[in-house]
Amino acid sequence: MTMNKRLLYIALLGLIPYISFAQFKFGASEKSPLLKLSYAEQMIKDYYVESVDENKLVEDGIRGMLEKLDPHSTYSTPKEVKEMNEPLQGNFEGIGVQFNMVEDTLLVIQTVSGGPSEKMGILAGDRIVTVNDTAIAGVKMSKEEIMKRLRGPKGTKVLLGIVRPGISDRLTFTITRDKIPVNSIDATYMIRPDVGYVRIGSFGATTPNEFHESLKELLSQGMQTLVLDLQENGGGYLQAAVEVANQLLERGSLIVYTEGRRVDRIEYKARGGGLFTQGKVIVLVDSYTASAAEIVSGAIQDHDRGIIVGRRTFGKGLVQRPIDLPDGSMIRLTIAHYYTPAGRCIQKPYEKGKKLDYAMDVNNRLKSGELMSADSVHFSDSLKYYTLREHRVVYGGGGIMPDEFVPLDTTKYTRFHRELAAKSILINQNLRYVDGHRKELHKKYPTFAEFQKGYTIPQKLIDNILSAGKKQKITPKDDAELQRTLPYLRQQLKALIARDLWSMNEYFAVMNEQSDIVQRALQLIEK
Repeated sequence: MTMNKRLLYIALLGLIPYISFAQFKFGASEKSPLLKLSYAEQMIKDYYVESVDENKLVEDGIRGMLEKLDPHSTYSTPKEVKEMNEPLQGNFEGIGVQFNMVEDTLLVIQTVSGGPSEKMGILAGDRIVTVNDTAIAGVKMSKEEIMKRLRGPKGTKVLLGIVRPGISDRLTFTITRDKIPVNSIDATYMIRPDVGYVRIGSFGATTPNEFHESLKELLSQGMQTLVLDLQENGGGYLQAAVEVANQLLERGSLIVYTEGRRVDRIEYKARGGGLFTQGKVIVLVDSYTASAAEIVSGAIQDHDRGIIVGRRTFGKGLVQRPIDLPDGSMIRLTIAHYYTPAGRCIQKPYEKGKKLDYAMDVNNRLKSGELMSADSVHFSDSLKYYTLREHRVVYGGGGIMPDEFVPLDTTKYTRFHRELAAKSILINQNLRYVDGHRKELHKKYPTFAEFQKGYTIPQKLIDNILSAGKKQKITPKDDAELQRTLPYLRQQLKALIARDLWSMNEYFAVMNEQSDIVQRALQLIEK
């Protein structure tokens, strides 16, 4: 026997246990693709010229398989799964502060109401400089590393060193970590005397209860019309979307149904008892409204329950089943399509394996002119459907087309503004300003109504932003670009200041007064 044959013989003998195990474990025949995959992984691990990380090898193999499928079938590592689930589950464990970094120092923007930090006396404007006697200020520590030190299991303690403006000595606080709620509703307030406004940022486990409480609050203030803002809402849990729609639709109304190659049709209907099944509803959407947010929008439109205002939605009509793997990682595998009550599948077209093209779709809409003109949107007659009560024409095959189209005003968002925002110049200068004027602002404007009516952005803050931009070689092309930038810049700054002094309700109360989509909705209500 030659040396080469002997080596091959030894190698084949070594594979016998692995082959036998694969056949036993998975019932695989000798020609099974699964057995072939097992062969390949084992041979690479045992005989490749360099050592390999077997876990990474398997992960890359899983990703490779999923990448050839639809754009929404994905693999997530255990760490990614945890980070992905926290906002949807509605809580995490930590000390309960909202913060941002200013010159390598953690600045507390707000404490979470009822959270452990608020209970111990942490205040907006405090600087956390040490965590368990380890310096986190002035040491170039990443935001992720700081969060890792502040978060921890409920019941554990963390020692914070704090510098507070106006107090010379460093303060110390021992905080007992607790569960910190993560709200999925960004804002709830009366936008006009009889018009309530609710903005849902995502559909998580707590969204149904949050929405129920928002409706109760607005109804107690005399709401007769609801503006439901789903702009930039990327979706979330299907069941959460069903529960939100249930608050707005009559008992028995079909909300959505799902169906797939190996999944039978499943229907989700309103069970009745919704708080707002009679008043007027306007739903606001844009190109980033997706998935669960499209379920709600489609149900409202198909039942002629309300008016959809904005721009064509993203077009995600695929249902993913989470498949937990033994090490805590997860596959999210597309198993079905979902359909609106009229039978529309609103999944936009895609080519398998071309995820980049799919991701660039919104950008392509901008280039094609679709975001500026409804006439640029074309639907095939084969995708024509009719609403269930008034029999209006609606279309499937690529998102929800609004009943009232609002073109994107591209003059508001200049290149200069985008670059200032991208380099965090706006947020950093805003934080410095609020930090230095918080007491003064609260004294002069004790209520948000007084702030909204009387406050204007000081020129000094604008000058500081322009100066900071210039240092990073970010300047307007000419005076015309600067003048186009300033109105939206001032509005955004005023909204950020309102947020830091009060909450996200006040942020959106400022921004919405200049939002084309929100203002079109209010005009329709007046008519």
